[in-house]
Order: sequence, then C-alpha cells, then structure tokens
Amino acid sequence: MDGSDSSKQALRWAVRQAELTGAAVEAVTAWGIPRFHGSLAWLPPSSSDEGALEARARQELEDAVEGVLGSRPPVEGRTVVRYGTPVSVLLDAAREASLLVVGSRGLGGFAGLLLGSVAQHCAQHAACPVVVFREGTE
Repeated sequence: MDGSDSSKQALRWAVRQAELTGAAVEAVTAWGIPRFHGSLAWLPPSSSDEGALEARARQELEDAVEGVLGSRPPVEGRTVVRYGTPVSVLLDAAREASLLVVGSRGLGGFAGLLLGSVAQHCAQHAACPVVVFREGTE
C-alpha cells in the first residue's frame, strides 16, 4: 500500500477475497531513504533518521488500513513494513503468499498510464498469482 486510491481499493478487494477463502491479509508497504538526503548532497542517514523514516511509513500504513477497514477488520490481518523498493518488497512478500493484490497505479509516475511500473513488474515476476486492481472499479 502506498496510500493511493488504487492501493486502497486493492486492499478492499483483497479483504473480500480473504473472507471468501478464509485467508489472512498482509498489507505491505516499502520505505526507503530519499534520493537527496542532506542539505547539499546525498549523505548516509543517521540511524535515528532511518528509524524515523520507518516509523513514518508504519504510521502511514496503519492509518491507511484503518481508514479503509476500520478498527475491526473482518479478517485476520497484519501490516508489514520493509526497507527496499516497492517492487522488491512486494516480490519478496509474494514468495510466501497465495495471492498478490496490487493497485494498477501508485502515487508516482505518469498520470495517464493505465498500468504503473510496480504493478507491471509484479505481474511479470511474482511467484504467485497476481490481481491488478484498476482504480475506479469495484
């Protein structure tokens, strides 16, 4: 989940599917170090910066999940926050999953694209079946 409408709709769909199949849901997000860390050039972050970046990603994910599902989700679930690129984190999570559900487009990239690079890469390389949920469909 990256907070986009597409990722929120994908979570809703995944929860409905989990209700039908008796599965659990993992809402996954990735965090990374910004490209231009530091004021003049790229500097490696202090460990407190890394902790703050991870904590912010965790809070944003938990807020997004609660905003979509409320405080009492209808299925067993958990939130997962990992360091790395969105593609690498999702493909790693897909190794142990029975299904990977992603939104068709995230927050970045070009607004006119029907399929974002993360969704496309996951569809091509995931170790499990992939559902790409297109924004605006239910």
